[in-house]
Amino acid sequence: MDIEEFRNYCLSMDKVTEKMPFGKFARRYDSILVFYILDHMFCFVDIDDFTSVTVKSTPDEVDVIRMNHSSVSNPLNQSLRHWIQLNLNGDVSDNEIYSLVRRAYDIIKAKYTPRRKT
Repeated sequence: MDIEEFRNYCLSMDKVTEKMPFGKFARRYDSILVFYILDHMFCFVDIDDFTSVTVKSTPDEVDVIRMNHSSVSNPLNQSLRHWIQLNLNGDVSDNEIYSLVRRAYDIIKAKYTPRRKT
């Protein structure tokens, strides 16, 4: 997997947008590319050092991922309960990374999609 393939995958999901918002906080974060659904982050990567993908998850799912894989680490944003960093070229396959990205998208979309009144 390369950064363009990953970016194209993320942008192929309905209504996904991308931004690089963290450079305003510190120059070292200029290369962090964030993917959004409904104006909320669901994953991000460093485009200059594409060695990991950080995804949103649930606390229970984060625990399961950590138990089943050794190539995970703490996310850049240090929110350990709801985010997990998946290291590329480790024991998390590309297909599983794509599935976890899709799961992150689904979590955020479900949380922030307005409910219809009946």
